[in-house]
This record gives sequence, structure tokens and C-alpha cells, in this order.
Amino acid sequence: MLRRFFELHDDVALPKRWHLADPLDPEGPRPGDVWRYTEGLPVQEGRGLRIPVEVPGRPLDFSLAGMSVPVVHVRLAPVFLAQAPGQVQLIPVGIEGQPEQYCILVATRLVDCLDEAASRVRRWGPEDGLPEKVGQYSSVRDLRVDVARVGDAVLFRVKGWPGPLIVSEDLKRALEDVKATGLQFLPV
Repeated sequence: MLRRFFELHDDVALPKRWHLADPLDPEGPRPGDVWRYTEGLPVQEGRGLRIPVEVPGRPLDFSLAGMSVPVVHVRLAPVFLAQAPGQVQLIPVGIEGQPEQYCILVATRLVDCLDEAASRVRRWGPEDGLPEKVGQYSSVRDLRVDVARVGDAVLFRVKGWPGPLIVSEDLKRALEDVKATGLQFLPV
């Protein structure tokens, strides 16, 4: 049976929903640090992390905070841990004004599986004036993964284009089964 995968986004079209700002450590913002949560690699856990609410509204089980950092309600932690053992890291984070517990969700696997033939890919060239980026992806549209190269990954980011958070169909179903709010899935 052919496995299917999806980009996991938060559903920004939900009415009266909250929007979260960039995660902050106890000392405040530290430019560049936020990206570590979206690189597809394990991170050293921070202490006292918090996220301000940028736009007040209905709290969700899954949201993308500033810089597309995934944030999940603690009730989803068992789903991620059971479905993607060893592929996920959950870092406690306080949401300002929210008594419920949340976690930053870190995908700890980076998989070389971008299907360049099926995706619309553009690479940086010498003419772009950024010699350190020549050959790297500058944009990927209509992202597709090569399922044969995914291996046993269930939750991961794509090597060379780690922005999107990718989940297996089994993980998607498990999240839907617990009626998690804020989720949107796009086939890849």
C-alpha cells in the first residue's frame, strides 16, 4: 500500500481564533534562535519559554506561532509521541494569559525526499548575487515528497526546504480521531 503524506498547517480561516507571536525565552527575543524549532533537528530545551498572544481569540490545539513554530496543546502530546516515537520533541511553553499547558512541537527528522520532478522548484543561481546560496532551493511550490525515500518517517521536515511540517496519513488520522482543533492538511 502506498503511504501518503501531508503538510500540517494551522487553519487560519477558523473564525475568532487566536494568533500567536514569536516564542520568547526568559531574557526576551533573541533573533535567529526561533529558527531552531523548525530546522528538523533536535534542540536543546529552553526553560521558561513563553509565547505572547498576538491576536486574542479562541485557543486551538494546534497553532503556528511566529516564524511558523508549531505549538500544540498538551492533550495532543500522547498522539505525537505514540505515532512518531523518536521523531518528535515536545518543549513546554507558556502561552500568555492561558492556564492550559502547551508545548512547542519539534520534528527531529530531516528527510532527503523532495520530489523535484513533481514539485515546482527554483534554485539560487550566480545571477541572484548570493554566492553562499547558489544551488540551494530559493522556492518550492506544490511540494511533493518521493515516498520511496521517506523510509519509516512519520513526522519530519524536508531536507533543503525544512519550512513545511510533514506528517504521515496515520498521524493525520490519529489527530483527526481526537478531534484536535486548528489543523489543516495539504497532500504532498
